[in-house]
Parts: sequence; structure tokens; C-alpha cells
Amino acid sequence: MKAFVAVAVAAGLLSAAPAFASADLAKAKNCMACHAVDKKLVGPSYKDVAAKYAGQKDAVATLAAKVQKGGVGAWGQIPMPPNPQVSADDAKKLVEWVLAQK
Repeated sequence: MKAFVAVAVAAGLLSAAPAFASADLAKAKNCMACHAVDKKLVGPSYKDVAAKYAGQKDAVATLAAKVQKGGVGAWGQIPMPPNPQVSADDAKKLVEWVLAQK
């Protein structure tokens, strides 16, 4: 029984690791200056973004491009500035994490 519990705990930690890694990446890339997981700051909450783009096949590519190039209009007239310091791979990881928010 102890072995089962240890395996279950380890599996839970491993499955949560990408979520923490992406939250850390969002902090490192300064995304959290304008966004929060569950409330609007300057930009929309990540939960609102996930809800808006749920089920859209091209959401990851569209939003990853927006992370890097910036944009305006999808959430009002406050622009999202371009983030050229975010690599395409990191932008994809960030967007996948954002879209996983419930």
C-alpha cells in the first residue's frame, strides 16, 4: 500500500511539473506584469483566454504569434506589446499552459 501511495504521489508531482514550469516561464518572461491566471489586470485573465479559444484548432499557433508580435483588438483597444525576447518554443509552451487553465 505504501508503494502505491508513493507511486501515486510521484505521478501527481510529475504531471503538475509542466504547469509549474510554465507558470515560472510566464513570470520569467514578464507575462504576469499584465496577466493573471484568474483575474483581469491590464490584459485578460488566462482563464478568460482559455475559455475564449477553447476548441479552436489554430489557437496555439495564433496566440503564440500574438505573444511574439503583439496585437490589439481581440480584448479591446489596449495593445499587447510584442515580446521578441520570447522564442517560438517558449511562446508555444506558454500558450499551451494558458489554454489548459480551467
